[in-house]
Amino acid sequence: MVTPDRPLRIALLSYRSKPHCGGQGVYVRHLSRELDALGHRVEVFSGQPYPELDPGPGLTRVPSLDLYRDSDPFRTPRWHEYRDWADALETAMMWGGAFPEPLTFSIRVRRALAARAGDFDVVHDNQGLGYGLLGIERLGLPLVASIHHPISVDRRIDLAALGPLDRLSRRRWYGFVRMQARVARQIARSGPLITVSASSRRDICRDFKVPPERVRVIPLGVDTRVFRPRQAARVPGRILAVASADSALKGTATLLHAVAKLVTDRDAHLVIVGRPAPATERLAAQLSIADRVTFTHGLNDEAFSSLLASAEIAVVPSLYEGFSLPALEHMASGTPLVASRSGALPEVTGEAAALFTPADSEELAATLRRLHDSPAERTALADRALRRVGERFAWPAVAQATVAEYRGALRREAAGTDSC
Repeated sequence: MVTPDRPLRIALLSYRSKPHCGGQGVYVRHLSRELDALGHRVEVFSGQPYPELDPGPGLTRVPSLDLYRDSDPFRTPRWHEYRDWADALETAMMWGGAFPEPLTFSIRVRRALAARAGDFDVVHDNQGLGYGLLGIERLGLPLVASIHHPISVDRRIDLAALGPLDRLSRRRWYGFVRMQARVARQIARSGPLITVSASSRRDICRDFKVPPERVRVIPLGVDTRVFRPRQAARVPGRILAVASADSALKGTATLLHAVAKLVTDRDAHLVIVGRPAPATERLAAQLSIADRVTFTHGLNDEAFSSLLASAEIAVVPSLYEGFSLPALEHMASGTPLVASRSGALPEVTGEAAALFTPADSEELAATLRRLHDSPAERTALADRALRRVGERFAWPAVAQATVAEYRGALRREAAGTDSC
């Protein structure tokens, strides 16, 4: 049995961990660093894309066939790449229109942990919720899971934006959501689920049918060593947004429509960090703003954080967010923030952002115009944002609260073992 004060041996799982764009890789990097700083031994098990970790935590690569790599998405692997039946399953599911990564990663990582069950005290899954995790519990390892928000919300918003034929194929893609709901309910019977906001907690309980008392809220943090105001002057008229995935959920179309209205009488330029979907590029051309929009991706920490701090205005136009790390990063950069009044965004930003109605491009354009014309309002928003970040969102506090959940799971595991 683990004594109350003994450092823990933690296996932190993430089926994909894109380093700079998308919450999973950011969460793994910062949580693992702060857990290590508290004296715990952390080993990250990740599929591709692999995370960039700070010194201290270890990384065990759990290779997939990497079917969705940026340079060659939906690729067909060569025969020599197949290693076992999980690889064959992964390709077959992709060919059938499904998204296999959460399931196949859980199968592979369960196999890896079965050979090393004695090396860890607790296992923490980050948003995967594949069926293979249920086998980890049978290894005698307490299991904790983080759900940043239930993908059932993404599914509803995405399907509503599609025509009937596209909707049929996209339903197959989202088939993994049923698995995640079942696995979440099973994990919640013995260990806690961790989420990042009260808004996400309500959505998890509603969509995944998990009892509210089994879901703990631990807000995320932001690394203020990286994301901070800079001495360089901000670029006049620059508006910045981050889109980890160019889907309907992220509200990119709303932002493009708003910018098209804005640039009819204001000198502004939009920079989007993320790889655009073809539909987004077509929309920018149709709105005649292709010369007013720049897409960029693949930035390292310094380039990314400097870009965030260079804008006069930042926008998070999402139709839903379970938390929004980009919102925190904009705020920590001292960039005046405009955000949709959706999901957890009002909870995260408080009074430190100008809020608008989701999907309302007219209201967003009016808000952008007002801030473009008012340096005083931009300064006031930036000041409130910096204060809020300093008071509420710190990664060391996230790690401490998470360790408390690990120890609670260990106590429940010990009590269950003692009663047998």
